[in-house]
Amino acid sequence: MTTVLQGKRIVLGVSGGIAAYKIVELARDLTLAGAQVDVIMTRAAHEFVTPLTFETLTRRPVRTDVFETWTESEAGHVSLGAEADLLVIAPATAHVIAKLAHGLADDMLTVTALACPAPVIVAPAMDHHMYLHPATQENLRTLARHGVRVVGPDEGPLASGMVGYGRLVSTARLMDAIRATLGAHGPLSGARVVVTAGPTREPLDPIRFLSNRSSGKMGYALAAAAIDAGAQVTLITGPTALRPPSEATVVSVETAAELAAAVHRAVDDADVLIMTAAVADYRPSTVAEHKIKKGEEDLTLRLTRTTDILLSLSDRPGLLKVGFAAETTSLLDYARDKLRAKHLDLIVANDARTSMGSDEGQAYLLRPGQEAEAIGPAPKEELAATIIDRVARLLAARRPVAEER
Repeated sequence: MTTVLQGKRIVLGVSGGIAAYKIVELARDLTLAGAQVDVIMTRAAHEFVTPLTFETLTRRPVRTDVFETWTESEAGHVSLGAEADLLVIAPATAHVIAKLAHGLADDMLTVTALACPAPVIVAPAMDHHMYLHPATQENLRTLARHGVRVVGPDEGPLASGMVGYGRLVSTARLMDAIRATLGAHGPLSGARVVVTAGPTREPLDPIRFLSNRSSGKMGYALAAAAIDAGAQVTLITGPTALRPPSEATVVSVETAAELAAAVHRAVDDADVLIMTAAVADYRPSTVAEHKIKKGEEDLTLRLTRTTDILLSLSDRPGLLKVGFAAETTSLLDYARDKLRAKHLDLIVANDARTSMGSDEGQAYLLRPGQEAEAIGPAPKEELAATIIDRVARLLAARRPVAEER
């Protein structure tokens, strides 16, 4: 699967903190995602992880010495920095942060950093008091002024036995930051995208609700793909067991009414709405104050229609609207009806029985006046990337018109 990491050259600087062992997983994940990873280790980092570990996972030599032999094709730290798409320094100790802030260059990592015109991510990891020291805080502010992206640290138990700020952020958080940085100038750069995901829950009583089988996987994949394409993403999500992309603004909702209100607020300044959530069409007319007890053999529920969110936005000028049609019969017919009735720019049609809860899927993309485009079967991340590509094309086609006006 092609991702924003495919073919990218990433220099990964590892300094001498106990959190160095966590970067082994990051190096592996970046390599598996298709990136070329060149690891630079400081001398102190060798005390925690061996170079062989990184060399085995990246299938690339680990760099340590600034005086390595130069060749015709590779000029040591100069080539490493100049050809990188991204420099990531993790863990970044207080000592390394201080050297970077003041432009010191006394080892392979700091020399490469000075020779690197690419974006830089620094992930601090150190003792709580070291992190909060005014000198460290000032150094981090200096790096931020220089355009360095500082990710973390987290709060929690530290190697010293203390609890506080100084923990290296998770591998998943670092991967999110790396993907967002690499995709910052993608086809959706500057666009504001709202994605809805997951099911809604309509309460019957204090402990029961009506819902559906949606896992939220497609919506979360779309949010991640939009971030990869450079968008500013708001993810409005019903209850799921998924970890949302850390680069998205996340709004949690439960009922269809809460989702509708959140969408109306979010689209005020949005360019695109992707309505992936499986929204309840009906809700109980009344909600019992207490748990409904067993009684008669049959229980009759009176239901009331919920708001059709996409239809309620039909008069929203300039908003590119993408809908989903999850059906169990007459898939394309129902999808075309929704495309027309809800005034959509694009609708994604799939079989609800095979798509809900699955890691893979297949779908049809329908636009007004055009033939349906089949995509998949493929992992939902790949389907999401294709859908976001089509959204970016539609948005690009609109922008010249808006500019002329």
